[in-house]
Order: sequence, then structure tokens, then C-alpha cells
Amino acid sequence: MVPNNLVRGAIFCSIAIGMGFSLMLIPNIELITVVVFISGLYLGIRWGGLVGLTSMAIYSGMNPMGSGLSFPPLFAMQILGMSLTGIIGGLVRPFFFVKQFNFFLISGLAVLGFTVTLIYDMLTLLAYPVAAGLGFSGILAALIKGLGFTLLHEISNAIVFTVSVPQVIKLLNKN
Repeated sequence: MVPNNLVRGAIFCSIAIGMGFSLMLIPNIELITVVVFISGLYLGIRWGGLVGLTSMAIYSGMNPMGSGLSFPPLFAMQILGMSLTGIIGGLVRPFFFVKQFNFFLISGLAVLGFTVTLIYDMLTLLAYPVAAGLGFSGILAALIKGLGFTLLHEISNAIVFTVSVPQVIKLLNKN
């Protein structure tokens, strides 16, 4: 284990958790996803996944608005979804950890922000009806019921990714 990456991973975890708590009163507007994604871009696949796992476990488990620990299947899907976000960040590192961003890269960031958020939302939205054995009608009802919040979450993260990732990458490239 490289000590520098351990320290960087811990810093990314603390930033993700702090950003989560800073916006927790605003439904489905969050900055945890982008921080975890950037950790994957900067530290690679394994560390990005670990940052996602750790930061979501702490944030969701200790959230005063409702701990994910109260429903273990949801808690597991939150952790899996955020871990996948860090892993995806590491996978696309060669494409996005660049000196100069162009229109195609920024468009790609919007698509990635939308996609990783969609994966996370689908995992968490389907956790209850699947765990409760509600069948296809329960799954369909959960998808329809959560559509508004889900779209808000995906669109806001697409915007957050396009605005913040290029700026952060510029700063990280200076070091």
C-alpha cells in the first residue's frame, strides 16, 4: 500500500462526506458522486472504488436524516453504487485526466455524470421492492414513483460533472 495514496484516499473520503453533509437538506442535489468519481480519475480504479465504499458507508450509516443501516439491502446498494462510481472514474482516467478539455470531453463528462448517477439511483431505488419480494409490479411502481427525483438527481449531476471535473483536473495536473 502506497502511503501517499492512502492519505489522498482519506482526503477524498473526508471531502466526499463533508460535501454530502453540506447539502443533505436539498433532496437529490449532492456532490458526493463527483468527488468519488474524481478520486477514481486521480487515484485509479482500486482507490476510487475504496473511496466510494468508505465514504458512502460513513455518510449513509451516520446520516442524521436517516441512516442507511436501518434497511441493510438499501445500505448495501448505496455502498455498491458509490463504489462503482469510483471504479468507473478509474476506468475512464486515460480519457479525462488530460491537460485541455474540449467540447467532446465535456459532453462525455455530462454523459458519465448522468450514467453513474443513473446506476446508483437504479440500485438504490430497486433495493426495497426486490428485497421485499414485491415482484414486477412493485418494481415498476417504485420506478414510476421515483421518476421525478431520479431525473432531478441525474440532470443535476450531469451539470455538476461538466462544471467541476475540468476545473479540479486542471488543479490536480499542476501538482
